[in-house]
Amino acid sequence: MEIIGWMFTLEGWVALATLTLLEIVLGIDNVIFVSIAASKLPIAVRARARKIGLFLAMFLRIALLAFLTTLAGLTDPLFELMGRGFSWRDMILGFGGLYLVYKATIEISDMVRAKSFDEHAGPKTTNDMFLLVVAQIAIVDVVFAIDSILTAVGMTNHLPIMVAAVVIAVLVMMFASGIVSAFIEKNPTTKMLALVFLFMIGLVLIADGMGFHIERAYIYVVVIFSIVVETLNTIMRGVMEKHALQNIIKMDIDENSENDPVSDSDRG
Repeated sequence: MEIIGWMFTLEGWVALATLTLLEIVLGIDNVIFVSIAASKLPIAVRARARKIGLFLAMFLRIALLAFLTTLAGLTDPLFELMGRGFSWRDMILGFGGLYLVYKATIEISDMVRAKSFDEHAGPKTTNDMFLLVVAQIAIVDVVFAIDSILTAVGMTNHLPIMVAAVVIAVLVMMFASGIVSAFIEKNPTTKMLALVFLFMIGLVLIADGMGFHIERAYIYVVVIFSIVVETLNTIMRGVMEKHALQNIIKMDIDENSENDPVSDSDRG
């Protein structure tokens, strides 16, 4: 009865809604990473890689939630360096941030050099790349989820509510990652913007792991502003391309009219 008892209380539903919203909001950067990681695969298997990776991540999150006592120990100092204690959480965030910085740097380098999928894959087969991408999605998701999981543990002591919130959030991410992935692939400049965003998030995670907390809200404001500017640029480019196409068509019509004049006598 304890498993479903929360469903009959207003407090339980409020906790579920709050945790789900928290998981979704904190999962925005994860959705972007998932979209970029899967872009290295052939189009035919990208959606499958995203779904499998997020499913694995969901089970890893639930496993972490199941070990609540272990999670509580994540914030206990393991050692001290320069007068500051470092915990498992700090190291996970720090190394996770380093990986994101590395990943974003490599991806930006590939875009600048216009490196293709085949060149990037090298001797690896598609299956090898598929497994690598799935593993990256699952592991990085856990790094992104550390803070949200610890927050969830602090907000409620009902494991079923936390598990339900994680499942709902992952399902939303599965849906959103497909849309975000398609949009990023169609707009290379947006992909570059997303990579810069990942780079910034990596730096934030490193700083957090070193004890310097930076509110992600500041990063989100910068990114939202950049997205608005990029959207306006995209609209402007579309209008300019439309006008250019209309001018080309008009010039072709005028040129054809000059090359094939028809006099009134011929018409008669």
